[in-house]
Amino acid sequence: MYEAVHAHPDGRSTVARFAHAAREYGFEGIVVRNHGDARAEYDPERITERYGIDVVPGIEIRAEDPERASGYLGSYREELPVLAVHGGTNALNRFAVEQERVDVLAHPTRGEGDFNHVLAKAATRNGVRVEFDLDPVLRAEGGRRVQALSDLRKLRELVGKYDVPYVVSAEPTSHLQLRAPRELVAVGERIGFSEVQIRSGLREWDRLAERNRERLSESFIEPGVRRGRYETDR
Repeated sequence: MYEAVHAHPDGRSTVARFAHAAREYGFEGIVVRNHGDARAEYDPERITERYGIDVVPGIEIRAEDPERASGYLGSYREELPVLAVHGGTNALNRFAVEQERVDVLAHPTRGEGDFNHVLAKAATRNGVRVEFDLDPVLRAEGGRRVQALSDLRKLRELVGKYDVPYVVSAEPTSHLQLRAPRELVAVGERIGFSEVQIRSGLREWDRLAERNRERLSESFIEPGVRRGRYETDR
C-alpha cells in the first residue's frame, strides 16, 4: 500500500523523511504529489535504495482554470508516473474527469466543488481515479469536519453506484501526519467505508505507478504492444 504526500517545500518534511517514516508505518511506497509551483528536489532512486521503499514522482496540478490546467497537463504527462489535478471547483472537477491523461482528481469536494452523477460517469469512462481525502476527517473540527463527512458519504455512494475508480489518502504534509494503513482502515470503518475499500484505495496508487512507468518506458507503444528489437519510431 502507498500513501501520497506533500513534501518540502509544499509540506514540512523532506521526501527522505517521509520515506523513512512510511516504511516504519508499514507502507510499501509513497507518491510525491507536490503542487506544480512547489516541486521537491530529490533523487527517488537514491531514497528508494536507502530506505527500501518505493518513491514515485508525481505532481498535483493546481490551476486557476481548465485552460491553464490543460497546459500543465501537456507539460507533465510524459515526465511523471502519477499526475493528479487539484480539484475543488466545478470547472476543474469537470476538466479532470474528462481527460484520459489525468490519473487522479484530488479532493473534488474541497472548497465549493461538487461531484455528481455526470462527473461520476465521465470518470468511469475515462479511467480517472477520484480521491477519498481523509485529511479533514483526521484534522478538521466542528462544521468543517461535519461537512467533510457528508461530502465523503455522497462521494462514496456515487463511486459505488457508477463503479468509479478511486484512491485513498490522508494527504499528509508532514511525516508526523502519516497514519499506518491499519489506522486509516479504522478511521474509514468509523465513517462508513469497509476495510477492503480503504486498502484497495491505498493500493491503487501503486497500480497507477506501475502502469504509467511501463507506459513511460522506451519499449511501450500501446497497451499490449511493445517495441521489439527491429521496430523503430516512424
